[in-house]
Amino acid sequence: MSTDEEVIAYRLDRARETLEEARLMAETGHWNTCVNRLYYACFYAATALLLREGLASAKHSGVRAFLNQHFVKTGILAQELGALYNELFDSRNEGDYRDLLRLSADRVEPLIPRAAEFVEAVERLLRAQQ
Repeated sequence: MSTDEEVIAYRLDRARETLEEARLMAETGHWNTCVNRLYYACFYAATALLLREGLASAKHSGVRAFLNQHFVKTGILAQELGALYNELFDSRNEGDYRDLLRLSADRVEPLIPRAAEFVEAVERLLRAQQ
């Protein structure tokens, strides 16, 4: 059985790997898939952060709520990063589930460095908590 620390490390690895997948999708112009991967990169990082605090949710909306309640509203995580997570959550839902929607480079490309910033901020928080 794995320890929480092993799971946290795994989720951070997945976050970094998924960011790379997003960059590859951007290079080929697959913007719906790119935003999906950006969201999941942040999701993996967020779930690692929540796990460190003993928090977990089986639903994406629960992860979002815990992140906002325990990290954004308390000032531990910058409001801009909380807003980004919410934006990626909404964009991913649109791109994955809304028919006839093609996300554009103009909308998605600026999210790539911001998602990387989110993952890096979570990594810094986790290192500070060790």
